Amino acid sequence: MADSPSPHFRYFADPDLPGWHRWEMIDDTRFNASLAPISTRIDGPIARVRMVPRRRHSNLRDHVHGGALLGFIDVAVFAAARAFGVMGEGGASTVDLSTQFIAGADTTGPIEAHVEMLRETGRLFFVRGLVVQGDDSDWTTIASFACTARKGSIRA
Repeated sequence: MADSPSPHFRYFADPDLPGWHRWEMIDDTRFNASLAPISTRIDGPIARVRMVPRRRHSNLRDHVHGGALLGFIDVAVFAAARAFGVMGEGGASTVDLSTQFIAGADTTGPIEAHVEMLRETGRLFFVRGLVVQGDDSDWTTIASFACTARKGSIRA
């Protein structure tokens, strides 16, 4: 999907991660901005969506709070859809999101959602994925998820 100006999001080469794209909301008072920066990269059939957790995302065990993980998964689904080119920006919505927590995520390193596109229709898309932490040779699986989402657009 060609990059086109959006009044809501920017999608551009990530200056901090060569080979990745940054996906960010222009209005930093919206929820998505609390998870920023969000970076994306396509690796074969998988869209990798990265977030760097901060202290405000932690619980009293110094793990990433479950609510922050759910928020990240929800945002990652749409960042992945943008990276895959199945939708543009804005107005989309989550129809169903099922998540299984497997391990705690450490707040000292990035977490990634590895998202696989299962099917796309005219108005919906279906994905599944894993939230992982670590490096390319040694991932710890934090959560698994499946999501149905509705594409949309914002009317000006």
